[in-house]
Amino acid sequence: MASPKEPTVQEWEIDLGLPLPTDPLIQKYYSGREALVEQEKSTRSDAAFRSSLTPVANEACAIVARIRAEELNSVWNTYLEGSDSSGVDPAGAFPGMMFGLAKAKMERTKLWQIVRKMPKGALLHAHFDAMIDVDWLVEKVLETKGMGFFAQESLHTTQARKNGSFQFRYANQTSFSRSDAVSIWSEGYAAGSIMPVGAVADSYPDGGREGFKKWVQSRCTISKEESLDHHLGLDAIWRSFQSCFPILASMIFYEPIFRAALRRMLGQLLDDGIRWVDFRMCFLFQYRREGCEQPDEDYLELFRVFQEEVRNFQESEEGQRFWGCRYIWTVLRRHDKRQITDNMIKCIQVKNAFPEQISGFDCVGQEDMGRSLADLVPEIFWFRKRCVEEGVDIPFFFHAGECLGDGDETDENLFDAILLGTRRIGHGFSLYKHPLLIEMVKKKSILIESCPISNEILRLTSSILSHPLPALLSRGVKCALANDDPAILGHGRNGVTEDFWQALQGWENLGLAGLGSLAENSVRWAAYYPDQSSKEWTKDVQDGINGVGIRAERMREWTDEWNRFCEWIVIEYAADYGGDEEDME
Repeated sequence: MASPKEPTVQEWEIDLGLPLPTDPLIQKYYSGREALVEQEKSTRSDAAFRSSLTPVANEACAIVARIRAEELNSVWNTYLEGSDSSGVDPAGAFPGMMFGLAKAKMERTKLWQIVRKMPKGALLHAHFDAMIDVDWLVEKVLETKGMGFFAQESLHTTQARKNGSFQFRYANQTSFSRSDAVSIWSEGYAAGSIMPVGAVADSYPDGGREGFKKWVQSRCTISKEESLDHHLGLDAIWRSFQSCFPILASMIFYEPIFRAALRRMLGQLLDDGIRWVDFRMCFLFQYRREGCEQPDEDYLELFRVFQEEVRNFQESEEGQRFWGCRYIWTVLRRHDKRQITDNMIKCIQVKNAFPEQISGFDCVGQEDMGRSLADLVPEIFWFRKRCVEEGVDIPFFFHAGECLGDGDETDENLFDAILLGTRRIGHGFSLYKHPLLIEMVKKKSILIESCPISNEILRLTSSILSHPLPALLSRGVKCALANDDPAILGHGRNGVTEDFWQALQGWENLGLAGLGSLAENSVRWAAYYPDQSSKEWTKDVQDGINGVGIRAERMREWTDEWNRFCEWIVIEYAADYGGDEEDME
């Protein structure tokens, strides 16, 4: 006897009484669901920007979404070559994976080429002395006449070369050690003796000059292996990170090198679509004029040179589109009262001499290991009083919430930053834990300067996928992306393309429109000159593109550039990726 015929799937569904997707009840559910999703999207910080997009910009956003979806399958579903830092099986490739693992592959994608050309507005969070390409910098030091090298101990052992303290500096010929002096790579080296850098490099015991260059670079950057070893914790990576700055400063702040580095950096930033920069810098280094062995007693000459080089760049054919740059003066939060107040006095001195160059004040360094803003309140109030007495206005742009804590002293820096009137918050990584502060930040029009790759490499998050910025964007908090310390962190170039790409590929809700909103925010919250009172600043930021003055003018200029960029995407990619926007829904 033949067995009964097996019912088809459709017959089985009908017999069971399963409703069809087209049934009115199911359609009603889907409609309600779609309305709920759209209701939530209407509260996002980029909702207004999305609603203002032109038809061409909307099509460009749809094209980018299609390219992203294609590369999700064609690029990010294979296995990376090699193995991870622990030597176990290779990790699978996926969008938003750890920057150190994804970097080489992402730079070969269509999405990278698109983001590379995007107008990115302003760079609001970048530490100047961590922005100079280390390989270029070492070459420049080696070719600069009079540059020397010295250490606080002999570097004759592998361990000493790994951890020993050393620096570069300009010296007159008579200050160099005799040619027959004991090598810095030998046990009998006299600590502090300065030697010609060329001779030191050529005698490096592990590969001569080329080995020397690789060694210096290794002491000035976070290695790929360090960036992946999150199990070692924040303090370990911060020790490595902070050790880079004295070495870098000793190379950068000799006038001929400083001038060349600044010119090169400005060209790189403009090439990456950045029109304005708010640099941060901690003024603890020694600056030497060309041919001078003794360092300057103050930083007035450095700022004169800085101003001269920026103007020369803007007047060149290459730099005509560059809006400009200023400095947010920073102090190390781990310093004591005397060190911090002395630095505050220098800040006011430079502000009086070069009012266009100083845009604000900040406290930097590892928050967990430094003094809290609450502890710094007496110095901060004293600084405000001195500014009033000197007739200068130096607003705050505080780092805060660059931590993993929840309710500890470091996490609570966010409370003090807001109460002290900060105009932007650097990082704000832990802000998503504070619903009241989120509402205050929105009400006071405070921008979050987010640095996703920095947060990953410095072990606040394992990858962009677990970064909290999407939580802030969904709650309506205004944010901008920045690169923080690209030379140390391994970006390989100056600019924010890496951070923009990681965000676009890692966060489904962002898309090109969301990326455009983040760039527009950077233009809106940049610290342009002339200075503004707190009331003027807030009104100007809130008025945005509809206001008057330099901020509104630059927002309109950026919008024109954005629309041309979107037109380029459509012209370049519509043949292969064009179609109705509904196709992407």
